[in-house]
Amino acid sequence: MSTARRIEQGKHQPNKGSPRPWRTRQDPFAEVWESELVPMLEKEPQLRPITLFEYLQEKYPNQYDQSKLRTLQKRVRDWKATFGPPKEVMFAQEHLPAEMGLSDFTHFKQATITIAGKPFDHLLYHYRLAYSGWQYVQIVQGGESFVALANGLQNALLKCGGSPKIHRTDSLSAAYRNINSQADEDLTQKYEQLCNHYQMQPTRNNRGLAHENGGIESSHGYFKRRLHQALLIRGSGDFGSIEDYQQFIDTVIEKLNRRCALKFQEEGQHLQPLPAHQTADYELLSVRVTCHSTITVRCVLYTVPSQLIGQRLTIHLYQNRLVGFLGNQRVMELARVYPSQKGDKRRAKSVDYRHVIHSLRRKPRAFLQSRWREEFLPNDQYRRIWKQLQEQFKPDEACRLMVESLYIAAVQDKEYVVGLWLEGQLRDKTLNLKSLKQKFASIPVARLEVSMVNQHPLGSYDQLLQYEPNKFSPANLTDSVEIPATSIYATTMAGDRNASHS
Repeated sequence: MSTARRIEQGKHQPNKGSPRPWRTRQDPFAEVWESELVPMLEKEPQLRPITLFEYLQEKYPNQYDQSKLRTLQKRVRDWKATFGPPKEVMFAQEHLPAEMGLSDFTHFKQATITIAGKPFDHLLYHYRLAYSGWQYVQIVQGGESFVALANGLQNALLKCGGSPKIHRTDSLSAAYRNINSQADEDLTQKYEQLCNHYQMQPTRNNRGLAHENGGIESSHGYFKRRLHQALLIRGSGDFGSIEDYQQFIDTVIEKLNRRCALKFQEEGQHLQPLPAHQTADYELLSVRVTCHSTITVRCVLYTVPSQLIGQRLTIHLYQNRLVGFLGNQRVMELARVYPSQKGDKRRAKSVDYRHVIHSLRRKPRAFLQSRWREEFLPNDQYRRIWKQLQEQFKPDEACRLMVESLYIAAVQDKEYVVGLWLEGQLRDKTLNLKSLKQKFASIPVARLEVSMVNQHPLGSYDQLLQYEPNKFSPANLTDSVEIPATSIYATTMAGDRNASHS
């Protein structure tokens, strides 16, 4: 009561004296703090309390038990805050509209992603406008590369409707040789041409200082948390195709971009107009077709039409496909395959029986011991058929029936129909080579074509209807502009099927 009375009368004053000079408990480090620990900290300020504590335990056995560690941690913390060296300061940056766009690659490890039940190893390409925070994310297979950077960046610029004045990355090997610190001298030629094409100045942060690229690094974490939450709501990380997964990512990004719609609309007015055409987002390779009717590209073996055996092809290697040219003539297009393993075992195959079936028909016995026998069989249905053929027929007859069935399926584009008929005949045990040929003899044989035509989605051309030179016309903020999808729309050589992968 007396304290309350003094407070009401204004007589109670806080202690204005000096801090008390005495300790309330004994200092366990009194003998070593000034004489040993402080000199060590002055010499090496990066020393951590646990390191100093272990040093004391080794030098003075049984004198410093574990309960003293917390006391030393507080003592070191206070010393560094009072006498330690100056710390690095992060300076907030002010960005102007359309001044800078940032690119980076990131892993998504918060959830397991599978495609049709199989683990999907991938990266995410992430682009962000520094002023508005508008973002674009694209799936990348095969690791960081110039092809992945060029494809992702150009799709992002197309999506936002213009290019910034500066394009910033970290020290990506896809963009820089990383030989020296002089960015102007260290650019890869292809990346320099890419930036020049879109009138962007390439810049990068200092190696090892990720915070200098914080405009994109911090967005990685936020986006991946949102993607993870969306997957939890969805209830599964399994997708039917890569395209389905990309569409799911697009949905998450679209929701994030709604938050910065007004600033993006403002920034869009200052973006530089895009050139009439995109620049090359592929890598040039030269390969020779072997006597096995194969080529090897980036540790992956592909079969090609046998007419090309012995020829040297120029390959345009894209992010999701490879296109082959004989001289100036386009002669083939294949879906790109990525090895699932790393290191010395980083190998894969993409085998299409239709490429070699004419030759295999002339020597069907080669099917039995072929290294690619399992890959020649286009799906599980045909694998079951081959197993039944082996059970009901001798090896030579089983090979002739299997190869003839594949030949008919290829040239008549009747893979599914032939498979159903074979299953019925095997079930009734009435299958023979004569009945197989008679059944499908009346169907005209289609000529096996070498060339494959890539037909990409045409929706992206709709934006040209609203394009005005030297004026920004971004996509409607609620109805995003279509961009070319990652899937391949091809007129295949003899029907629709995916090449066998292993």
